[in-house]
Amino acid sequence: MTNIARTGRLALRAITTLALGLGLVLGLGVLTSGPARAAAGPPCTSKKVRACVDISRQRAWLMYRGKVTYGPVRIASGRAGYRTTIGTFHVTWKDIDHVSSVYHSPMPYSVFFHGGQAFHQGSLSVRSHGCVHLSHKAAVRFYKTLHVGYVVQIHR
Repeated sequence: MTNIARTGRLALRAITTLALGLGLVLGLGVLTSGPARAAAGPPCTSKKVRACVDISRQRAWLMYRGKVTYGPVRIASGRAGYRTTIGTFHVTWKDIDHVSSVYHSPMPYSVFFHGGQAFHQGSLSVRSHGCVHLSHKAAVRFYKTLHVGYVVQIHR
């Protein structure tokens, strides 16, 4: 590849990055779907939020003082008739080896934030009964990081 071609590619990449950045700053909705949207940051803005979930993108993050510390990670949230509740909650309790008394299913690394709704290890290809399914690796990280009283936000 010649230096001219390489310089042209670098210039095109810089222009594309600038255009995307301007679109975000101006609120033009440039990142609205597909992989680019999945790469966008979390919808949570409060510095108190420790776990943030975006149901529409099926992604979650761990946060500290408004900054992402882990994620985004893929999730599977509640299916039709069992939607994950939208809102701001607090971690109420944790159970590393929880088994659902209603569905008789294992829920390893459970971090409960709204009644029976919890982050826990589960299938990412099957929607839940309201919980937020995480991969094994992500469930372990959420379990170790989140403590009773920490703020969880669930966005649509």
